[in-house]
Amino acid sequence: MKILVAIKRVVDPNVQVRALPDSTDADIAGAKMSINPFDENAIEEAVRLKEKGTVTEVVAVTLGTSASQDILRHALAMGADRALLVETDVALQPLGVAKLLKAVVEREQPGLVLLGKQAIDDDCGQTGQMLAALLGTAQATFVSALAVAGDEAIATREIEGGTEQIAVKLPAVLTADLRLNEPRFVKLPNLMMAKKKPIETLSAAELNADIAPRLAQLKISDPPARAPGIKVNSVHELITNLQKEGVLS
Repeated sequence: MKILVAIKRVVDPNVQVRALPDSTDADIAGAKMSINPFDENAIEEAVRLKEKGTVTEVVAVTLGTSASQDILRHALAMGADRALLVETDVALQPLGVAKLLKAVVEREQPGLVLLGKQAIDDDCGQTGQMLAALLGTAQATFVSALAVAGDEAIATREIEGGTEQIAVKLPAVLTADLRLNEPRFVKLPNLMMAKKKPIETLSAAELNADIAPRLAQLKISDPPARAPGIKVNSVHELITNLQKEGVLS
């Protein structure tokens, strides 16, 4: 079975991002970029399934400019067999991403599609669900544990107040939670070897998908500065202050 893992290039989670002075977008000029953390969990799970002998091939795919090759190299260094870049300079929104991935899935015919439950830049958390709907396949989101046997995947999902376990027929789309696994440390020799591996490139135009934006971003602003805290001398004073603030009645 082949697994297709969709990954995204985002600002490194350790970088603090600020709004541009005109509030039109986030200022990421010169910021360190990396693979989306949830997508890294998806790659790790796919590689583990291959190591168990459950799957035979792991294909990593990303959408964007040629700069996105760095995260594909990272996926190859983790153990992916092939890498595919769908080149586009359009600022993609979740529906556009899902449409391009649908075309890639129809081209590759994987038995399972894995991706992160959300991207840390827009936090939409929609792409996996949209992709499953477009493909007409089963889906399991927010997956924190996974077992694949035959034509079925058993997924443990994070839900409000706990977890649930569901079985879905393959092919299916699964979205990874951070608790799914701990991604492996990528060793330097693996990174060096990954730099020599070929990356297949497609133009988004070849896939004949309508990726025109449907949403307009109106404004981005920094969160308000946090008010300074105060010290209290007793529990009674604390409760009194909380009541004044309306936190306690």
